[in-house]
Formats: sequence, C-alpha cells, structure tokens
Amino acid sequence: MGREAIRPVVAGVDGSRNAPATVDLAVAEAVRHRAPLRIVHVWPGRYTGVFKGRSVVPTRADASRLLEVTARRAELAAPELPITTELLEGGAANVLTQCSHEAELLVVGHRDNPFTRPSWGSTAAYLAHHSACPLLVNRGSAHDGPVVVASSARASGSATMGYAFTEAALRGSCLVAVHMWARPGGHDGAVPVVRPGGFATERAAATERLGEALEGWSGQFPDVPVEQLLVSDLDLPYTIERASVRSRLLVAGIGRTGRFAELLYGSVGPAPVGLRSATCPALLVPTGWPVAPGPAQPVGAAGPR
Repeated sequence: MGREAIRPVVAGVDGSRNAPATVDLAVAEAVRHRAPLRIVHVWPGRYTGVFKGRSVVPTRADASRLLEVTARRAELAAPELPITTELLEGGAANVLTQCSHEAELLVVGHRDNPFTRPSWGSTAAYLAHHSACPLLVNRGSAHDGPVVVASSARASGSATMGYAFTEAALRGSCLVAVHMWARPGGHDGAVPVVRPGGFATERAAATERLGEALEGWSGQFPDVPVEQLLVSDLDLPYTIERASVRSRLLVAGIGRTGRFAELLYGSVGPAPVGLRSATCPALLVPTGWPVAPGPAQPVGAAGPR
C-alpha cells in the first residue's frame, strides 16, 4: 500500500463467539496484503464458549487462553504467516485506537448475534471515527458480488476510492461506486425547492462529479470493471441493506462525520428481514491514507511471501 515499512494487520479479539471468524478474516487480509499478523486482546474481555474459564470473574489465564487458541488457529490457516500476540490492559476503544497508529489494517468483530443486535457496539463504533488506519469490521461472510464503495466525489475522498480500487484488484472483483445525490435544494435538511429542470440538472452534475472522481483511479486500475450508481438521500439506507447481503466488501470513508458509516454501525432493534442473512465485512478508510499508484496483483492463499 505504498508504506515505507511493512506494518502488521492487527486483529482485535475480545473472547466472544465471533472471535474465530474475526481471526480468519484477519489472516486472509494479512496474506492478501503480504503483511504480518498481530493478534491483540484488551483484558478483561467477554469470554464465551471455549474461551470461558471456570471462575465467575475473568482471569488473565482466560485472556492467555484466548490468545493461544486464536494464534494456533491463525497458524493452521497460514503456516508461513508471521504471527505475534499481545495482551494489553485498558479501555478497549482507546487501546485499539493506539494500536491503529502502527497498523496497516485493524480488524475487529461484530456483536455475538448480528441478527438480533445489528449495531456494531460501542468499541467498533468509536473506532469507526477514530481509527488511524483502515478499519475492517467482521459482520459475516463475504458474498460473490462486487466491492461496493461509497463515494463522496470530493477530493477528500480520494483515499477511500483508491483503497476500494486496490481491494477490488486484490480480490479480482468488479467495483460499484455509490454516490448519494441530494434532491434539489434538499441540502442540510432544508425543504427541497422544486423548480423546472432542477432535478435533471443537479442529477447530471452529480453524475459528472462521480465520473471525475473515478477517472484517475480507473486509469491506474484498468483491469477493474467499474459501475456507477447514483442514489438519492432517501434511498441510501435501502441501498446499503441490499449491498450488505450481496457484496464482497463495503468500503467507505472514516472520519468525525459520515452518514454512510453511521448507517452501517448505528442500527437499533432487530435486524430487518433483508439483513437476516450474513452481511459482508465493512471497511472504513481514513482521510489521506496513502494508496500506491498502479494496479495491485491478486494474492493466492498459498502464503504471504
């Protein structure tokens, strides 16, 4: 990704039932990006299943068992992958944010039951606005569909677009660029102003902005097929729901604000019927994250080297 030193992929595990799947996802990303894997746990965590000890109060032995089991699982999946583990103490959100400053990618898990508790939880939601490196949230299995990127069509979103192109190239996938288009006069929550020709004019302008945002990256990644999709602000939630159950990966920008990210992690109540099947991982990219020019080559599962 154009980094002078090879930074590790960091997997944050908490002892919940989805920890094995999160580690599997982190291993795949480390192999794909040819980076070492660092598995970290902030003690104490939520130990369930094989990670749960006999005592009522979690102990450091439970934490050590979690790191040992997950590291062994990662070694079996990728024997040639350099793997380290680290047991840390403190608040999970703050500690993982600190880890993100030294990482190529930070991978964390979803709640234990995404079908009845679809929101990400406080730690992942905090990282969605404060992670210093790209954040990958394991929400379920990836599908055979495209990589979907939410494009702001602004210069500040260039890193997100470039990262999405890189991920599509690594996966040998096509890319769907989604751009939210606000109705004429409907910015900042104001009542839309209806005027003759306004709808077509502003939609055409949004199409042009999206095309300009894609143009430079398409030239650098000529083998990645690209599809443009303009959606209105009212249709964005539904579009995200459908993309979640049909895509390989959802990519968006990371920052203090961002409606796309908030719609991903802010669900409340039971999951909608359309989201009761597994939802694909979500990847959030910080503004200005460096992306190396030129196409990336797909990496096989034989190993990182």
